[in-house]
Amino acid sequence: MKLDVPLDRRSLLQMAAAWAAAGLGSGAAQAAAPSRDQASLSGVTLRVGTYKGLWRPLLQASGQANTPYRIDWRELNNGVLHIEAINGDALDLGSGSEIPPVFAARQKSSVRLVAVTHEDLNNQATLARKDAPIRSIADFKGKRVGYVRATTSHYYLAKQLAEAGLSFSDIQAVSLTPSDGLSAFARGDLDAWAIYGYNGQIARTQYGARVIKTGVGYLSGNFPIYANPRALDDTLRRAALSDLLQRLQRSFAWINGNFLAYARAQSAETRVPVGDLVELFNGRSGDYSLGPVTDAVVRSHQDVADTFLKIGVLDGPADVKPLWDRSFENALRLPAV
Repeated sequence: MKLDVPLDRRSLLQMAAAWAAAGLGSGAAQAAAPSRDQASLSGVTLRVGTYKGLWRPLLQASGQANTPYRIDWRELNNGVLHIEAINGDALDLGSGSEIPPVFAARQKSSVRLVAVTHEDLNNQATLARKDAPIRSIADFKGKRVGYVRATTSHYYLAKQLAEAGLSFSDIQAVSLTPSDGLSAFARGDLDAWAIYGYNGQIARTQYGARVIKTGVGYLSGNFPIYANPRALDDTLRRAALSDLLQRLQRSFAWINGNFLAYARAQSAETRVPVGDLVELFNGRSGDYSLGPVTDAVVRSHQDVADTFLKIGVLDGPADVKPLWDRSFENALRLPAV
């Protein structure tokens, strides 16, 4: 679709800045300048995966939502779905834990990991029902334990079981989506549940769930941002993605000093009471941030893949390094102001 956009100096400067942030050379900007289609991002639509209560209300609350491009938000409740959508070219950007990309590496999926967020690990918890005779992970033997397959809960539950001398074969493991898991937990169909996010908070506040362990000591705290290689190969969409990553970086930094405002925005979307969200934040394992890909991030991810191979979750080794794309490194090292 052709855009009727005048080639004024301001438009060209904005576009050149976006290209520079995306890691493109000045030669590319000069070569593209005569094209009206490339004079503005106003014709770009980014298909972005989100979780209820996360990126969408975060950008609004932090004042970063006024993008020069359109965002088509698509709510998907786990990283596996984000990667499947990217692989099927139904999404340009998504996010999740380190776990789904391990399987993506094994399956040669079409996805790239372009940045990493650092979030709360106390919000990744292994819970027991208030009436269950469970005081430690060792008490899980023979019990009905819910988890979400190929996510952080799968990983840290396996690590916690192994630490207690158990494995998945020693429990009645039940793979459920977060919402189905909450319903099962509320009905008493589960004795324990490894879960993350606001569903776990609801289990604690509304159903009296007890925290047996959290993800601290079992998870790295790195949560990759997933990108569609087709979007990365498109000049305008890459520029828009760079801008969005920088907006998210500023928003994540903003959270730490403005959580009450964010909690109100989250609550409006999730219906989790503001007080419960603030309580969760006050007990967080560390501050929120978004940063570039580093060697340490890639090493941590490989450790996860190697662990899954060791415990028999993978049917062969997975090399995660080729998934990581460092082309936004300069953009994300700019001051997050």
